[in-house]
Amino acid sequence: MKSDDSIPEYSLVGRGKKGSSPSKAPWLLAATALAAAGGAGWYGYSASQKTGSLEAQVKTLTAKSAESEAKAKDLTTKLEAAETERVALASARDELSKNMASKDEELSKLKGTYDQLQDKLKGELKSGDVRLTEAGGKLRVDLVDKVLFNSGEAQVSKRGESVLMKLGTILAGIQDKQIFVSGHTDNTPVGEKKLSQFPTNWELSVARATNVVRFMQDKAQVPGERLTASGYGEFHPVASNKSASGRARNRRIEILLTPSLDPKHIAKSKLRAESKPVEKAETAAAEPRRKKK
Repeated sequence: MKSDDSIPEYSLVGRGKKGSSPSKAPWLLAATALAAAGGAGWYGYSASQKTGSLEAQVKTLTAKSAESEAKAKDLTTKLEAAETERVALASARDELSKNMASKDEELSKLKGTYDQLQDKLKGELKSGDVRLTEAGGKLRVDLVDKVLFNSGEAQVSKRGESVLMKLGTILAGIQDKQIFVSGHTDNTPVGEKKLSQFPTNWELSVARATNVVRFMQDKAQVPGERLTASGYGEFHPVASNKSASGRARNRRIEILLTPSLDPKHIAKSKLRAESKPVEKAETAAAEPRRKKK
């Protein structure tokens, strides 16, 4: 039997006495644990850094995405504005083309009227008693007073009736022109014999223009709503009153043809062309209402 103070065989001292080396297992376990803990800490730190980097990238990409969306919205707005402008320019171009076509048609008709008058009034044009002028879409006929009236008279003469009938026959067939008839005199005062009837050249010029208009309406069948009579007395001369030839030119009747402002005299084709955009607009406005139903 062993004594109580005997040293156990497995104790360090006992082992030392026996000459055996201490066990390394606990130290290895501790080192392994420390290494594992360190690795885990490093992994956690590295993962945290990566997460932070990814979050920063996400923020950057989000900001860039928002910026791209803003740019896309701005470009869309500009594109819509450009499209609106393109449509407006196309509409303006079409309207200009229509106006030019309409203008060409009017000029063509005016040229036709000019040619007709030139053919009908050959003799008067050759003698210089009648002048034709075409400019700016207007046609003017100047007739010296001796062609239409006797000296100092306002009543149309027989010769004047013949000339006005030629003229009126052509003018009666023109539907889209307003006809202005104006009387003019020279600066010579009205003779004493006519003072009671025409106190001044104002009255004489107005009376002559009125009688021409009445003849054209009553005899040549020119519609009265297209005729206008006016008198200018001696105040719109076309030549000097210092010479006999100048005074003769100033004593005249002017007949001016200008485009009519009355809608019923506008060509039907033009009215139809102008009404089409209105019809399209009304159809477009009615379409959403039909969809809602």
